[in-house]
Amino acid sequence: DVQLQASGGGLVQPGGSLRLSCVADGLQHYDYYAIAWYRQAPGKEREVVSCINNADATHYIDSVKGRFTISRVNARNTVYLQMNSLKTDDTAVYYCAADRAGGSYCPFIPYEHWGQGTQVTVSS
Repeated sequence: DVQLQASGGGLVQPGGSLRLSCVADGLQHYDYYAIAWYRQAPGKEREVVSCINNADATHYIDSVKGRFTISRVNARNTVYLQMNSLKTDDTAVYYCAADRAGGSYCPFIPYEHWGQGTQVTVSS
């Protein structure tokens, strides 16, 4: 049984930072997998924020480039999303997802496994 546990969300002022973590349990050969962070704000469609494939190739949407950094520690079955210079527009529920098609271009992967989401609220 695969579980993805997302954590690290919270309330932060504009300009602040948060680090999200996604810990996977039950994935065989975790290093084969691509991992993505999605977000969904109220009234908006879900969008892929960032992802990393099994060769450590990364992708970011334009609105977070230079502010967010994705990284993975395969020995811990964990992917991190460091979010700096947060803006009110970053407010959303953030979800992590995993898929074994790990060598593909990661924003185009139809991710199979999903976590439960963690709320990020940026507000003064």
